[in-house]
Order: sequence, then structure tokens, then C-alpha cells
Amino acid sequence: MADQRLTRIAIVNSDKCKPKKCRQQCKKSCPVVKTGKFCIEVTSANKVAFISEELCIGCGICVKKCPFEAIQIINLPKDLDKDTTHRYGPNTFKLHRLPVPRPGQVLGLVGTNGIGKSTALKVLAGKLKPNLGRFIDPPDWQEILTYFRGSELQNYFTRVLEDNLKAIIKPQYVDNIHKKAQGNVGQVLAQANERHLIEELGVDLELNRVMDRNVEDLSGGELQRFSIAFAALHDADIYMFDEPSSYLDVKQRLKAAQVIRSLLKPSSYVIVVEHDLTVLDYLSDFICCLYGQPGAYGVVTLPFSVREGINIFLAGFVPTENLRFRNESLTFKVAETPQECAEDIETYARYRYPAMTRTQGNFKLKVMEGEFTDSQIVVMLGENGTGKTTFIRMLAGLLKPDLVYGSDVGIPEFNISYKPQKITPTFQSTVRILLHQKIRDSYVHPQFVSDVMKPLLIEELMDREVVNLSGGELQRVALALCLGKPADIYLIDEPSAYLDSEQRIVASKVIKRFILHAKKTAFVVEHDFIMATYLADRVIVFEGKPSIDCKATSPQSLLTGMNLFLSVSLSHLIWILRSDGTPQTTVHGLTNWSRLRTESRNLLDLITIWTTNGGYGCVLTPTHHTCGSHKAALYKGIHHLDFFVSWFMWSKSLTGGSGFEANAVGDLLSSSSS
Repeated sequence: MADQRLTRIAIVNSDKCKPKKCRQQCKKSCPVVKTGKFCIEVTSANKVAFISEELCIGCGICVKKCPFEAIQIINLPKDLDKDTTHRYGPNTFKLHRLPVPRPGQVLGLVGTNGIGKSTALKVLAGKLKPNLGRFIDPPDWQEILTYFRGSELQNYFTRVLEDNLKAIIKPQYVDNIHKKAQGNVGQVLAQANERHLIEELGVDLELNRVMDRNVEDLSGGELQRFSIAFAALHDADIYMFDEPSSYLDVKQRLKAAQVIRSLLKPSSYVIVVEHDLTVLDYLSDFICCLYGQPGAYGVVTLPFSVREGINIFLAGFVPTENLRFRNESLTFKVAETPQECAEDIETYARYRYPAMTRTQGNFKLKVMEGEFTDSQIVVMLGENGTGKTTFIRMLAGLLKPDLVYGSDVGIPEFNISYKPQKITPTFQSTVRILLHQKIRDSYVHPQFVSDVMKPLLIEELMDREVVNLSGGELQRVALALCLGKPADIYLIDEPSAYLDSEQRIVASKVIKRFILHAKKTAFVVEHDFIMATYLADRVIVFEGKPSIDCKATSPQSLLTGMNLFLSVSLSHLIWILRSDGTPQTTVHGLTNWSRLRTESRNLLDLITIWTTNGGYGCVLTPTHHTCGSHKAALYKGIHHLDFFVSWFMWSKSLTGGSGFEANAVGDLLSSSSS
């Protein structure tokens, strides 16, 4: 029975614990200390309290008594204790197990922020020596290899040590890259050009236009592509990419994914940490999930197939361990706008803006006439540099259009609250003081607290220094600041950046609930395909040549807008298959997307099923080549988007572009649930 008992870990947050500013209530109230044992020690030499996990009885009194909420006492299964891989120190984060990389395959890691993904990357890269939980007397490498004896990790670490494998890590936060990589973009990449692919990667990652610029002058998306190119140019044995899709639009994400997969060699390892599940599905050959309590402990699961791994993460249940790590599953629902009745039309305030153009230097933007209403979220879809911010600045009156078409519609004046894409903290104080100065009335209002502050967990960050916040924490604070400012229109630029999958769902619900209750309008720029479909009531598509000549469509329905966006953004990524089913070596565009959309109105349904079934590719497979009969089916073997669409186009070509059978979508949707 002793082996079945729980083991405890005590976590003391060094940022929150301030023994010199409290009466040390944790120590005074501890029943074990009252018996004369040193369960909790607070000395003048220590900056934080120390809690003995061996003596702790798990009563939880110290957790409740601490005025700074700095203590966590967590019960874990006893058998996890022997699987400890690394611990940073007493009462600090603890990582159990490690992901298992395989040569010639891409390993995807998925889990919440603060769960140990970056720690696992450092260990696998050989930059952090695992101490197996013994931070006082850490083991040597021979003992570590003995610990992993009989597993794939033994061979991996043996290769890392004996073959002196070279590891390259693309960091999670690209905003600070300019501090380490200084100078001209072209010069920095030339220094790393070990594989002699600087010209090819410059084209693939669209970096040729910024080669002469300094690294510190790059935007968020340009920094991300620069960091991916910098890692890919090295001739390494282990490539690690920590959140490679942040700041990138949909087309750039797929391009970056293709570059990452091109690094695969029979003897090389590629490991990717990603929160955009569509990109993770596209990239990975197999997946390890991480669960636990952020900042306290993390556990790595066994490797799963892509489909099974994503579904396990979404469901919050690991069947191989019979363990539920989340109380509820994550669900992605496409926004449903109810049919408007006469009463709704009267109560909603409708705003119209005219067709107009704006020229800035060599860039020209043409905006089609449109309208939007209160309590509505308009998602703006398009590549970076297509004029989304320019459009909203014109609505705000900050930019004057060069030409307005039609005299019956004027440009209404709006107050705008803006959350920028790139967040650079310069405020030299705490989050509480920042909120008090910027949104004094809002952040204490009961409605705002329940709608925004509590779901985003802002209360936990109140006493933290703004400059010390992580990327995800900064994103949550910036979102609260944006929504707390009184405005007519809220422009939110990429709210998913640096947020994990769970936080993205929470942020989406916060935005929808706030806009509905406040009866305001939100314009959201979002490149995460799942989050965009989750948020959108209406869609504006920006098409054309980025930074040269672009057009903004009128707001349209989610289905129509998504189909148009897919046709514009993904047509160049489609591989046309030969008659024998093998892909051609060159990439071709499509010539008849409009016909594809009109004949097959369910392209969004297909893509949505592909994204939410974690690894299922939705394809049309020919059942009889001679008669051209087609049937919709879920094809479990293909989970890459380019393969899915190429099968889609190939099957259409067999019947001369006749499209789906009438009942194909119904069959597909019904079969997806079984």
C-alpha cells in the first residue's frame, strides 16, 4: 500500500514570495512546524520560504494563509516520482519523462505554456544536463545513460555525446533576436550559410526584400521568417523550432512548414513545438503531449500518431495511462450567426462605409463599399502587408482616403481601441499600476472583471513587473487593456500570438462575450485558421500583391469569405497529381477556383473537418476510374493540406470538373462522427 500512496510537490513562486513583507503566516500556521519539525523554514539568508516535501502532510493551510498566493501543494501519483527527468531546485518546476525523437521524422510537441516544452528541448539539445530530480548531487552522464537504459532515449543521448551532434534551436520569442543578431539581415544569414541555400530560402521565406535591412528594423513576421531561415541554413543534426508560426499569415505558415520538413534526413532529428493545431498536423509525423500544472510540473506522454495525439490533447484524456488531465475537452465551433429578424434589424446599429482608395508610396489599397453592425466580429483575412491596418486607420479617421466613390455614403467617425501585433513592454512598474493608469474605471467594473479579467487570469499577474512578463502573459494583459478602453471599434491584431491552444479558446470566448455585452464591433486580424473560424461573424478578404496593389472585399459570410481566402492564399501551394497518383515535382496554381467554389460550396466544411479531426485528411477518392464515380470519404493516411487538395483536384479532373455528387457532403459529415 505504501507504493500506492501519493507523493507531494511543494512549489514556492519566487516572484510572489516576499518573506520580509509578511508575517510569515505559512510557517506560523503549519501544524507540522507546531510539533517541532522544520517543515517550513524562512531565514534571513533565504529570499523565499523553503517547504520540505518529505515532512509536508498536504493539509493546504499554508496555501490559504499566504497573503501573496505564492504556494502550491500538489499531489502526484507515486509512480511518477521515479520518472523525474529534471528539477531546477527546491520547490521549483519538475519535469517527468522526455519526448522520444526519431531520426528522419518530425516530432511535434503540444501542451500549455509553462508545462516544460522548452525545458525538454534544452535537455534533448544537450544544452541542459538532466539531473533526474537530484539538484543537490546531480548524476554524471554514465548514470543518466544507465537510467534511460533499454529505451530509445539511451541511443539518442549516446549519439549526442559520442557523435557530438550539433543542435540548433529556433527560440520561442523572436522579439529579442535583435539583441543577439546585430547588423544587416543578408550578412547575418551569410555567416550561417553552412548549407549554401541562402538564395532558395530567401525566395521560400520571402526574405529577399529585407536582405539590406538591419535585424532590429524587422517586423514580427519578418523576424520569425529570419529566425527560421537562420536555423535552416545551419548544417545540424538536431533542428528544434519553438512556435515557428507566430506572426506569420496562413501562406507563410505553410511555406515555413515546408522549409522545416525539407530539413529531414535519414540521420537527422526535427522537433517542433506548436500551438496552431493545423500547422502541427501539417508538420508532424508523430506527437508527444505534455500535461500537468503550469509552473509546477509537467509530464510527457508516450509518442502517438498525429491524429491520435491531437485528439488526446483536445479531449484532455490519455487512454494509455487512463488519466484525465483536463476537466473538459477543447471544442472548436464555427461561429453561427442566427437569421436576422425584423426586430434585430431595428435594434442593431448599422454602419456603412464607402468604396475608397488610399496610396502610400508604392502601395495602393482599394476598399469595396461595405457595412457592419453592433455586436459583430469582423475577421480580416489576408497576407501580411495587404493593408489591413491601413483600412482600419482609414475607418478611424487617422488616414484620409485619396478617392471616395459615391457621394451618398460618407465615412463615419469612430473611436478606435487598438491592440498591436508586436508588443514591446517599456512600462517600468507592475501590471496593477499599468491598468490603473490606462483603464482605471474598467478594470474594477464587475461586468468587465467577470467577462475579461477573470477568464484571462489577469489577477495572477497584478503584482508582476510588466517588463518581466512572458510573451503569453503580455498578450493577455494587452488584450485586457484593449478591451478596457471605451471605443466604438476594437481592432485586435493577432490575439493568438504566444498563447497556447487552451488560452486561445479562452481569448476567443472573452472577445465574443465582451463584444456581445458591450454592443460594440471588433475587427480582428487572425492567421490561426481555427481561431479565425471560431471568432468570425463576417469576413473581409484582402487580396492582391502585398505592399504593392491590394483590394479589400466587402464584409461577407463566413463560408463565402473563407472559400475566397483559401482560393487566393492556397492556390500556389497545391500539387497536381499525375494519373498514377504521384505528385509532380513542380507546383502549379489552379485556374478555375471560382468554378470549384460554386460547384463545391462545402470546401470550408472539408477543411474544418480536416482541422478538427486531428490528422484526418478529407479527400475525394475515385472508386472506379472508368466511370468517374466519386464518393466522399475520410482518408486516414493523408493529413497534409497540399496532398488533400491535390487529391481533391485530381478526383475532379477525372470527371472533367463535375464536382461533388449531390449527397457527398452529407455522407462526409455523417461519417466524420463515427
